[in-house]
Amino acid sequence: MSTGTDTTAPAQPVPDAGTAPGPAESVPPAGPAAPASGTAPAGAPVLKTPAPAGPDVAGAPAGKSTADADADADADADVAPGPDRVPAAPAPPAPGRTRTAARAVVRALKAVALRTAAILALVALWEFAPRAGLVDATFLPPISEVAVAWWELAGDGQLADHTQASLIRSFGGFGIAVAVAVPLGLLIGWYRPLADFLGPLLEVFRNTAALALLPVFVLLLGIGETSKVSIVVYACLWPVLLNTISAVRNADPTLIRLARSMDLSTPRLFQKVILPASVPAIFTGIRLAGAVSILVLVAAEMIGAKAGLGYLINASQFNFAIPQMYAGIVTISAIGVAFNQLLVTIERRLSTWRVPA
Repeated sequence: MSTGTDTTAPAQPVPDAGTAPGPAESVPPAGPAAPASGTAPAGAPVLKTPAPAGPDVAGAPAGKSTADADADADADADVAPGPDRVPAAPAPPAPGRTRTAARAVVRALKAVALRTAAILALVALWEFAPRAGLVDATFLPPISEVAVAWWELAGDGQLADHTQASLIRSFGGFGIAVAVAVPLGLLIGWYRPLADFLGPLLEVFRNTAALALLPVFVLLLGIGETSKVSIVVYACLWPVLLNTISAVRNADPTLIRLARSMDLSTPRLFQKVILPASVPAIFTGIRLAGAVSILVLVAAEMIGAKAGLGYLINASQFNFAIPQMYAGIVTISAIGVAFNQLLVTIERRLSTWRVPA
């Protein structure tokens, strides 16, 4: 019978098969439990064990920190984005750049408005004065009537024919004058004996008006195209020639001495020093010659011609077609402005080395 007290002996460990404890072995007395592996006992100093070689935290390769691994991962993602990665949207423009662009546009609009204000005021006055009775509308019709007459001339082809005839004569004489005056001006400005020899003759002819010699050209060359082109050549020659001579004489002597110290030949000296320094003054004369070529040609066409803007203006006056006359005058003004702007553009292209004022 059970007496209420468990008298069963505790189970002893069974030794493995083939292994028997020796007589000298004894079981150590029970004591406090040993600390778990890797845990220092209380009061013992904590020793830091170096991290083993291998992947770091979050899968970073050995020898790299987590930040470096993240940067490499981002770079790899940028190079080859996964199917679930959406490319980042472009950043919006900075507010400072937007304000700068807006200010530039405003400045450009102000410049255009300032340049066109005087022309718009002239157009408004031209339209208002005849209608208000300030001037006789018979001799100065409103600009709206002039615009209608210009459109009619352009529609039936008369304006194109007259403009073509005038431009061929004007640009032909202008081109010949520039081709002759620029080399001649370079020679006269560079060689002092030649300048002393031709100086008095140049003074005589440059002070003789081209229109004063128009009858002489007509008598010698007839009323054909030769006399008209020749008078344009004569009128355009002097502005280009005199400005070229002045440009060569006013070239910086320091630059010339430096070029000569490098043993540059005369052609190379003209190419590298004289011509670049002379471009602004030469183009000033060329622009003056461009305006003179149109003015002189109109006067020549009024004397003896069967086509041209000068002929159109003169014939309209005789026929009392006043709006057509003003249409021819406006066309000449527009051609002069466009030609001058073309020359200014070419001058800027050839003198990009200049520092803007």
